[in-house]
Amino acid sequence: MSLFAIGDTHLSLGTDKPMNIFRGWDNYVERLVLNWNRVVDQGDTVVIMGDVSWGMSLSEAYKDFDLLNSLPGKKIIMKGNHDYWWNTKKKMDEFFFKNKFETLSVLHNNAYRVGDISICGTRGWFFDAESDLDKKVVKREAERLRRSIECGEKLGGEPVVFLHYPPINNLQICDTIYDVLVEKNIKRCYYAHLHSASVHNSFNGEKDGIHFQLLSADYLKFCPKLIEKIN
Repeated sequence: MSLFAIGDTHLSLGTDKPMNIFRGWDNYVERLVLNWNRVVDQGDTVVIMGDVSWGMSLSEAYKDFDLLNSLPGKKIIMKGNHDYWWNTKKKMDEFFFKNKFETLSVLHNNAYRVGDISICGTRGWFFDAESDLDKKVVKREAERLRRSIECGEKLGGEPVVFLHYPPINNLQICDTIYDVLVEKNIKRCYYAHLHSASVHNSFNGEKDGIHFQLLSADYLKFCPKLIEKIN
């Protein structure tokens, strides 16, 4: 049993929003499926770190969920900035249950225990949260992160954090989110969201005892990243 993660799958099987217009995204769905089947086994878990589907509603994202459900392993899905289909956890859980998407779960104000790891996380927000609205959103995201980590602590595993937005890059830090990571003594934090030129400023390394790593799909060449092998 192993834990994997990948962000920004940007599936669009039920809507006309192909990503192959962007450099490096040629045949990305086929590459994702091929790599997923190659590295992920049925007993594994994969965290999908936001920007899962371009669907504008749960029904429009149905084909994307159907594809993910058909792939090996359990999938824990998070919200990204392009997940317009996102709804209340209750409605998403009901939609997955109704459509027999038995391998899909939602990470939202909660946590999941996999081996000795407690999977925690939230979407996050922009670094430069200067407007009143942005400040409100980033504060809310920090509280959701804290709540998720506290759920993970109760589950008893090491809280490992997954975010969509990066909490740090080579130029700046999102203090509101970052402070929660330090406060909660997090040792590992994975993030996504960055593509193309923005990858050059991504921070991959250790700061304040926290290991950070970018896991957006194109950065990983559309292959889920092994986080840990679990006995």
